[in-house]
Amino acid sequence: MTLKSRDQFFTTADCCSVVVFDFETTGMSPQQGDRVIEVGAVRFEAGSIVAQYQSLINPGISLDPFISDLTGINDLMLAEAPSAHQVIPEFGRFVGGTPLVAHNASFDKRFLDAEFQRYAQPLPVQIGCSMLAARRIFPEAPNHKLGTLISYLELPTARRYHRALDDAIMTAFLWARLEQELSTSYGFREVPFHLLQRLGRIPCRSASEFLRQAAKKQQEERGC
Repeated sequence: MTLKSRDQFFTTADCCSVVVFDFETTGMSPQQGDRVIEVGAVRFEAGSIVAQYQSLINPGISLDPFISDLTGINDLMLAEAPSAHQVIPEFGRFVGGTPLVAHNASFDKRFLDAEFQRYAQPLPVQIGCSMLAARRIFPEAPNHKLGTLISYLELPTARRYHRALDDAIMTAFLWARLEQELSTSYGFREVPFHLLQRLGRIPCRSASEFLRQAAKKQQEERGC
């Protein structure tokens, strides 16, 4: 997938910069020895993707056939890939101090913490979850898996799911759509990262009232 222009990514509210990322892994739990096999990330600024980072990672172990079938990544591809010792610091430099976004972020954060600690990288302290925010902004969606939301909201689809960079790009589309919905439906002139981050922790039944009150407060502070 090619990067999108500012016009194609346009949102009606002022939004902060984020790095949207995704991991593919050997399994579900870093505590059980599972490792990252691919990282994909995009830097999203002012309604546009302005940079991207992607790399396979050689985990030093053979893949389960289920993971190969799911991702299309195989042992031969990983044998030629760089080690996490190289990739994780590179990814850390790409992130810098920018807030992170992931879909089902609790999964990715477990691996992020494990890999960053292993290679003595500063742990990012801010991470937002597009899945949790979408549950509160679009509660009527059939479910809140990334693929379902992309189809439901008629957002552009990447070449395939379960590849890290493609999933990160689609999550960026979704994050932009969430910001746009807060602007058009609630009247936000600015959608700060901490608003969507906090929204993910608000009970679903209270989300609409939370957003109405937050938009009202913002308008009052701006003198609107």
